[in-house]
Amino acid sequence: MTRPIRSVCLYCGSRFGREPGYAEIARRFGRGVAEAGLRLVYGGGDVGLMGEAARAAVEAGAHVTGIIPKHIVDMEIATGPIANLVVTETMHERKKLMFMNSDAVVALPGGPGTLDELIEVLTWRQLGLHAKPVVIVNHEGYWDPLLAMLEHIEDQGFMGETFRGFYRVAASPEEAIALLTRAGAPA
Repeated sequence: MTRPIRSVCLYCGSRFGREPGYAEIARRFGRGVAEAGLRLVYGGGDVGLMGEAARAAVEAGAHVTGIIPKHIVDMEIATGPIANLVVTETMHERKKLMFMNSDAVVALPGGPGTLDELIEVLTWRQLGLHAKPVVIVNHEGYWDPLLAMLEHIEDQGFMGETFRGFYRVAASPEEAIALLTRAGAPA
């Protein structure tokens, strides 16, 4: 029996990136979370893609929890539209709480922090520490270099063939939500 997905941890940029389409996919993802009746757990900032996703989710009626370490509260302007903001002592505590308070993980485009979080949850999966679905939204090929690197790592024998089964790749936020709702359907 599959565990139902009720909440989604979102990893994405605290910046907007160069392409205007990034902000739109963040908004579409936030709205999609709400429309699917899911809760959103994210990094707590009101900046960049994460702010766009959180605002869209709130506006569409989702319950949103932001989790942010105290040392970046001012930098990421943790005053957004959400009702539930948790301030942690450390970045490690933030990542742990975001993951623990969600049933699945989605990565939109982002920078080093997003990459760090994504690789960490995939490593945890490889180590058998969880079985939560992980979906990478590969908007217009944004994650292609990472996906190629993962293939290279496998080809070179530094990870098993099963690793690629630990994540799914979606071309759009809507496809990511569909993958999650199917993944959480009872068997």
